[in-house]
Amino acid sequence: MATTITTEGVQHVANLARLEFNEEETQHFTEQLARILDYIGKLDELDTEAVPPTSHIHPLHNVVKPDVVKASYPREEVLANAPEAEAGYFGVPRVID
Repeated sequence: MATTITTEGVQHVANLARLEFNEEETQHFTEQLARILDYIGKLDELDTEAVPPTSHIHPLHNVVKPDVVKASYPREEVLANAPEAEAGYFGVPRVID
């Protein structure tokens, strides 16, 4: 499936991105995008039927520390510095009426 890019297409995308190009820049980007799309089109020639979809080329695993329960500051000590406390919690202004 060959995809072609036109100067009108480049101008449309530039307009959506709130960019302004002169005629020379528009022509330059049209040629560049056409070459990029031709290169990407080469993927259509590959047999990818047996290739599973991936989001990364390397297998990644979450690198996180395990949750460990440990002692914390006493609630009274933490709330002592709060501008406002109510029922053992930080008092904050109401946001929803």
